[in-house]
Amino acid sequence: MIPLSCLCRGTTSILLRGSKSQPAASLARQLSFPRPPYLANSLRTGPARLHYTTKMNAQDLKHYLADAPPSVVRLEIEKHFEALNDQQKRYAHFISRASFEGTRVVLRQVSPESEPIFDFILSLHKSCGGDWEGLQSKAGISDEDLDHFFNYAAQFLGNNGNYKSFGDAKFIPRCPESAFAALAATSPEAQKFYEATGGAIFSADKPGLLHLGYPDQGHMSTYYPNSPDITQSEIEAVSAFMEKRGLLPENTRLTKKGDGYEILIASAYNTPVHADGDIGRQTQFFGDGILAGKPIKLVYGDHSKEMMAISHYTLKAAENGENENQQQMYDAYTRSFKSGSLLEFKESQRYWIRDKGPMVESNIGFIETYRDPAGIRGEWEGFAAVVNLERTRAFGALVKAAPSLIRLLPWSEDFEKDKFLSPDFTSLEVLTFAGSGIPAGINIPNYDDIRQTEGFKNVSLGNVLSAKAPNEKIPFIAEEDLEVYQKYRDSAFEVQVGLHELTGHGCGKLLQETSPGAFNFDERNPPISPITKKPVTTWYKPGQTWGSVFGSLAGAYEECRAELVAMFLSCEFPVLKIFGFGDGSSDINGEAGDVLYASYLSMARAGLAALEMWDPKSRKWGQAHSQARFSILQCFLQAGNDFCKLEYQGDDLKGAVIRLDRSKIPTVGRKAVGQYLQKLHIYKATADVDAGTKFFNGMTNVDPEFWGKKVRDEVLANKQPRKVFVQANTFFDEETKKVTLKHYDATPQGMIQSWAERDLVDLEASSTE
Repeated sequence: MIPLSCLCRGTTSILLRGSKSQPAASLARQLSFPRPPYLANSLRTGPARLHYTTKMNAQDLKHYLADAPPSVVRLEIEKHFEALNDQQKRYAHFISRASFEGTRVVLRQVSPESEPIFDFILSLHKSCGGDWEGLQSKAGISDEDLDHFFNYAAQFLGNNGNYKSFGDAKFIPRCPESAFAALAATSPEAQKFYEATGGAIFSADKPGLLHLGYPDQGHMSTYYPNSPDITQSEIEAVSAFMEKRGLLPENTRLTKKGDGYEILIASAYNTPVHADGDIGRQTQFFGDGILAGKPIKLVYGDHSKEMMAISHYTLKAAENGENENQQQMYDAYTRSFKSGSLLEFKESQRYWIRDKGPMVESNIGFIETYRDPAGIRGEWEGFAAVVNLERTRAFGALVKAAPSLIRLLPWSEDFEKDKFLSPDFTSLEVLTFAGSGIPAGINIPNYDDIRQTEGFKNVSLGNVLSAKAPNEKIPFIAEEDLEVYQKYRDSAFEVQVGLHELTGHGCGKLLQETSPGAFNFDERNPPISPITKKPVTTWYKPGQTWGSVFGSLAGAYEECRAELVAMFLSCEFPVLKIFGFGDGSSDINGEAGDVLYASYLSMARAGLAALEMWDPKSRKWGQAHSQARFSILQCFLQAGNDFCKLEYQGDDLKGAVIRLDRSKIPTVGRKAVGQYLQKLHIYKATADVDAGTKFFNGMTNVDPEFWGKKVRDEVLANKQPRKVFVQANTFFDEETKKVTLKHYDATPQGMIQSWAERDLVDLEASSTE
């Protein structure tokens, strides 16, 4: 998946979160405000957390303040939605509702306080009916503090939690805590939710908890709820237990209970539905290895209320599907969400692949595993989108060219699929994208057994790509390159998305022992590795997957591999012709060359800006795509022949710009990219996790003095607010069976109103749960 950063959440360009400069004394005042006494009585179990910030340097803390203001952008869809017929509108509406009904699942996957913060924000809107000036007067807070509340609320709702979806770092309001306390005091309901946050909105006393990650490393993760002492080795051992028994992990969470463990399975029902189930009706087991003798229990019914609501709407979607594949797909979704069966979910994905050329495209479930520190548990997401037929034609031409393009990649056919399964590749206009963030492109399903033998689909999200923030600044691009960069970066990114999703994620064969004694290659005469020039000695064993072998590294590694495929193949001028640039002949100085230059500049800039997501204290990356892009910048810099360099004046790197020799992209640049790509691909194809991990970690290593201090300081000084999207709502009239669409203003207030009118769960009921 390509997520959105500048134009996207994860590839060629990146805009960084911004903040106005602020004196240390002001920061200390804002973030160390005396704790309101009523927070001692949290509705949540356990003591409320203290939130004094004296343990963190104020200069460091300012990087965790909410954007002021955030870049709020409206996701335009009306023209495309209104072109649908009534049945298609109903189908899209029910998918949209099913997707949004998983919002509380996402919140619970972020932090313990995210769900009550969500309810706190919406309860304030409910209590004042959208009359914010009246609420301000009642609370007695300043205009500035109300603006800070709006900015925080918009960023929170845009990320579905109080940790950034891109970077996994917490953000904290800029106003004194007294302002939130005053707002809470205007409504008993709002105060209940505020107290339920346990002081965590402003807490920053434990720097480790400002980042998502393994609990035993001091980080936040609610994929392991109420289990602060669970260790990474225990998590890995339970994962191995699940793999051995064929229990897929994407819709699970894991909790430690005494000497044992509970695997929480998201489902509407509290018990296995079928006697055979995914692994039968048995729910009580004992571990082995380091878990020997310890009980492991499967607990169904995690998020049961939400999964039941989701199932209600997926059933409605099935009733309004235009063809048998859509109906069967949503029936399978319904069975999966009710029972917790991921085998049923995999069935839904098979029907999804077969649903070629729909006018309404969608997918829903526990999909991407980036935010689980172990890299195996999926975050809830769902989308409904309308196909843009005009832009889809270009992607169709790319699909036709894909088999010949893949043959150009730097490995033999031994390491490539026996047959390229031509997928659907559509350009979409998003109606709804529910989750922690909206990507710019998607390639799913993520199940290798389906991808390798049955295929996959690619989508590019057009109205996400085209959404622009006003007054956008572009640091690190030289003045003389700005005109070309600004003119062609959108086009370059569209090409990048297409190649990344289709040929990047779509290429490659995993050498496997598919079952004991059965192989998908000649094990007696193994392929010759282009790296060692010797027969390969490693491959995937029965039951192993790419994700289970490479673990938490898999996300960044695979995104890097897909990005490199795109960078390598974008040097093919016939590809640029498909998108309307040039005549297919090599001309680095023509318009097609402009697109190629903008693409390489964007990637280099993204790699530089990625350092925002590197934590100097833990010396770890907080975001998979950033880690990947930084390594590609290093690839450019290490190419030699003055291909790429960082130019700056003085030790503080102020005014640093990227210098990239345009004339050497098809030669020096492409050669370096190809060499990097070849190693990543072969290590992945052969399950050589030791060599792959060592190599990739070396490429993503950050020198703490130059890159981690000097360059990162300049990156942070130039960061810009990240876009958050205000999405439309649809409403279904039971009498007329018609669906209407409502847009909202691209403001924090419009963002809050859009969420309030989704009316997901009765607030009063949820406050007493």
